[in-house]
Amino acid sequence: MKLKFFFFLLFTLSSVPNFANISLPEIFSDNMVLQRNSEVKIWGWAKPGEKIRLSTSWSNKEISTKADRNGNWQLILSTPDVRGSQEITISGYNEVKLKNVLLGEVWLVSGQSNMEWSAGAGITNAEEAIAGAENDQIRFFSVAHRTAGNPQQDLDGSWVQSTPETMKNFSAVAYFFGKKLQEELGVPVGLINSSWGGTPAEVWIPAEAIASNDSLAKAAKMLPDERWGPNEPGLLYNAMIAPLVRFKIQGVLWYQGESNTSNSDYYEQIFSTLIRSWREQWGTEFPFYYAQIAPYEYGDNFSGVEIRDAQRKVRKLPKTEMIMTSDIGNIKDIHPRNKLDVGLRFANLALADHYGKEVDNAYAPQFQKAEKEGNKVTIYFEHAEKLNFDKANKKSQFELAGENGQFHPANVKIEGNTIILKTNKVKEPKQVRFSWGNTSTSNVFNEAGLPVSSFKEEL
Repeated sequence: MKLKFFFFLLFTLSSVPNFANISLPEIFSDNMVLQRNSEVKIWGWAKPGEKIRLSTSWSNKEISTKADRNGNWQLILSTPDVRGSQEITISGYNEVKLKNVLLGEVWLVSGQSNMEWSAGAGITNAEEAIAGAENDQIRFFSVAHRTAGNPQQDLDGSWVQSTPETMKNFSAVAYFFGKKLQEELGVPVGLINSSWGGTPAEVWIPAEAIASNDSLAKAAKMLPDERWGPNEPGLLYNAMIAPLVRFKIQGVLWYQGESNTSNSDYYEQIFSTLIRSWREQWGTEFPFYYAQIAPYEYGDNFSGVEIRDAQRKVRKLPKTEMIMTSDIGNIKDIHPRNKLDVGLRFANLALADHYGKEVDNAYAPQFQKAEKEGNKVTIYFEHAEKLNFDKANKKSQFELAGENGQFHPANVKIEGNTIILKTNKVKEPKQVRFSWGNTSTSNVFNEAGLPVSSFKEEL
């Protein structure tokens, strides 16, 4: 009798297919935001050959595919501009329902501690900001700190709605950016925060992009060991960025640079490589907006301002732009507590530059070109409407140097949207620089109240 039951059980089990649960990366979950008006990729794992069907609450059309021999599958889903809570159902041998999904604008924010810094860690007017953070149209995804020697398929994190409890532990800069965007556009906003304090840019770049370039490889070897986090190229890209590259985003916000003062001469190339490599991995030239680091005492003469100048020069890449923080920083604190204005400046920039909204204070004045006539130099700027000096600090921060490379303070005259420089100590100017020091804080502003970036240029 027992033998008969054994054969019956064996036959029954052999007649049932080997079940495999459909599983999804952590980035797909309840409460997520998908990029609206787009074709987004949904992917995951299942049994090889398993048929995967996907349906949504906003469409009566079902799409399907089969898992490949390695158990991988991917579908392309159209996302219209619709409001309200949505559902996505993915079926195979099992069924997965994603609930309370929104379609809106998705932005990735990354960098080091000033991007990671939360209201709970201490910001200006923290209590007021936390108390007002209840908003189910703003969603957060926090990527857990991880390192990896090779690009990973998944990461640790979860989507949550904005509440006082969730907001206080999320990036404050990102929250203020998302809040402004949501108010102005009237659509849901999803924010993915993948940041790690104290990290140089190299750890966020694919390792092969560093290893294949002699200059970048040399620069990476100059990085000191830090107790705050890794410094080996690619370790954070592999674990905290690579798993996201198929997830559709509208753009990137970046706030980093303080941890590259040891190789500041290379930062323009390093940072440009990061932007290009991310766009290459995502397969799209999304907008990339970044914050210039604020003045701070780094214990040497110029490494901090050299980073700021390198960041200014990276603006030449398409669809990049920089927000200024020199007037809202703190030369005694590398973590300025005014995160509200940083977030708002990011939002104003995105609204004007990417979404085409009329925003009066989106762009800071930036060096455009210099022309010399004898010992007189005329500086032209972009976004230079009604240039003016800080009334409390009118001392010239402009300097000119001749053939010998010695800089001398220059007399300054503002004429419309240009600045005229002259000094009798330099008969034939060869170089010009402005606000050139680690702790130098720009004292020239445009009509929007935004400061001119420090700069150094050959003439």
